[in-house]
Amino acid sequence: MKEKDIESTIKHSKNYLEMALRNDRRTRINKPDGYGKRTGECGDTIEMFLSVFEGYIDRVFFETDGCMNTAACSNTVAYLAEGKTVDDAWKIMAEDIIDYLETLPVEEAHCAELAAGAFYLALSDYRETRKAPWKKIYRNN
Repeated sequence: MKEKDIESTIKHSKNYLEMALRNDRRTRINKPDGYGKRTGECGDTIEMFLSVFEGYIDRVFFETDGCMNTAACSNTVAYLAEGKTVDDAWKIMAEDIIDYLETLPVEEAHCAELAAGAFYLALSDYRETRKAPWKKIYRNN
């Protein structure tokens, strides 16, 4: 590891490091209950996939082509959402992501906005799919 990388790692909180390096949620799922995709001005894209059981968010998965900050924010959304009702999950804000990570650089706050935005799109998609469940059968993602 380069000295610069070591210095960068030391300045981050345990929560940030765990969320930035965690990979078990980083995958696509077929026929998710909710799907959202958002691309930020920085060029990073996040795709969120929801699995919902009896009104509770069972699992959240994601894919991103973004940086470590984007991955940390995506994982944090998943961590904060899993186990919550869909209604309560709407209350997760970019500020909650930033607060949980503790050491997300201020200039990278847009990553939290991007992750929250993709998550809200997935929640909206879940709501629409509940109105017309047959659409899930024809889903390509």
